[in-house]
Amino acid sequence: MSKLESFIRRMTAQRDCLNHAAGLIKDIPGIVFEFGLGNGRSYDHLREKLPDREIYVFDRRIAAFPSCTPPEDHMFIGEITLTLTKAAKLFGKKVALLHNDFGTSDHAEYQKLINMISPLLEPIMLPGALIVSNIRFHIDTWEKLPEPSGVKPDRYYLYRTGAFCTECSL
Repeated sequence: MSKLESFIRRMTAQRDCLNHAAGLIKDIPGIVFEFGLGNGRSYDHLREKLPDREIYVFDRRIAAFPSCTPPEDHMFIGEITLTLTKAAKLFGKKVALLHNDFGTSDHAEYQKLINMISPLLEPIMLPGALIVSNIRFHIDTWEKLPEPSGVKPDRYYLYRTGAFCTECSL
């Protein structure tokens, strides 16, 4: 498969998984975290699909299209372990959807990063929250969900945190 075909399939899987997750969190109040702003395409898509949600982005630096750049007060710029720790103090357990799409072609380095940030995620996620990721997480308390129709297994990953309850989100 050519690099172009692979890219198209990855972007289609990303879109389909984000659309699916947006529907699954409709009854879960909370904010959205976007890990890896890049040029802002998925952020822009999330804005369209979740217009009533606050979306906060995390990246080392901002390189997004001007029309796809979040407001400054919704950006966390720098190393993810530091910015995520800061965000956790600000927001606590209020994340309803986390989209993880840090761009790197070094799978081993990416997996090390995922392993580093994994312990920081449980304290910020609402019970029943959704995680959409371009790489597998290994968190025992998360349920691996099936991919939406048309998305090949192991192309993109969906997870749900522990069961949602109204009292837990107050």
